[in-house]
Amino acid sequence: MEEQFVAMDTVRWRCSVSVSGSGHQSVPTENRWRGAPAEACGCVLWAQGRCVQVHHDRVSPDQCRSVRDGKIILHQKQGSFSMEYSAHNQEVNCIDSKGGLIVSGSRDRTARVWSLSSNRLGECLHTIPTLDRVWSLAISPSQSSFVTGTACCGHVAPLRIWDVESCQLLTCLGTDFRRGAGVLDVVYESPSTLLSCGYDTFIRYWDVRASTRKCVMEWEEPHDSALYCIQSDSNHMIASGSSYYGVVRLWDKRQTRCLQTFSLSSPTSSPVYCLRFNSTHLYAALASALYALDFKGLDSRGRK
Repeated sequence: MEEQFVAMDTVRWRCSVSVSGSGHQSVPTENRWRGAPAEACGCVLWAQGRCVQVHHDRVSPDQCRSVRDGKIILHQKQGSFSMEYSAHNQEVNCIDSKGGLIVSGSRDRTARVWSLSSNRLGECLHTIPTLDRVWSLAISPSQSSFVTGTACCGHVAPLRIWDVESCQLLTCLGTDFRRGAGVLDVVYESPSTLLSCGYDTFIRYWDVRASTRKCVMEWEEPHDSALYCIQSDSNHMIASGSSYYGVVRLWDKRQTRCLQTFSLSSPTSSPVYCLRFNSTHLYAALASALYALDFKGLDSRGRK
């Protein structure tokens, strides 16, 4: 059965959480919003409790989402145009779009490159057999390559970088991944640097100029939980989302331990499926709600 989507419109923050010092903050459940009027901040695409993508006002005009039957649905941000096409034989786990291209990854063990040109819209340009289910991917800021993160069951290297034009393998990242150490999220900071996280509980920072065999820095999730998602401010700060109790952690690359921990779904448990943050706010999508944290607050009490 086709999965139904609900566009969660812009979320206004209803809690004010202090981020000074260290420790653990639990955000009251009454401070979550399940939807609010659309404004400038963006929207979330939600699929039966699973956040597929968070959009902000700086994304490309054409927005993409995926459904469990392998389809990609393309929407024009300003306008009513919508297009749906069959992309994969099984569910689409990840998708990215830059520079007139879409790249999608699926459980069917392929990654595919699609055109966004008006005369070739929906046309598959390349299909890459990844030999493993694709959990995550990201297009490089240079738009000349993209990285795939796979389940690490059918291939020894779950992180691989591919050329956009030829779709030939350029390089593999890392050599010591355990079987099953799938990469659930990957984020570029620059054409040469990227972050990854996944089932093996580590955040890894890669710089292909220094080495493709070994990451230059790594941080371990202190409670040995899988990491579902990661984001960076492209400077010193990293935010990660864990697999249990909606745990979001803030990290400083210059330190070895996390700076701050927020438990968003306690006492019930939910992974953090997607998150975005800047210097003033953090947005996190959980199984049944979208949370917003206001870092400008002076106290840690939730406020309506």
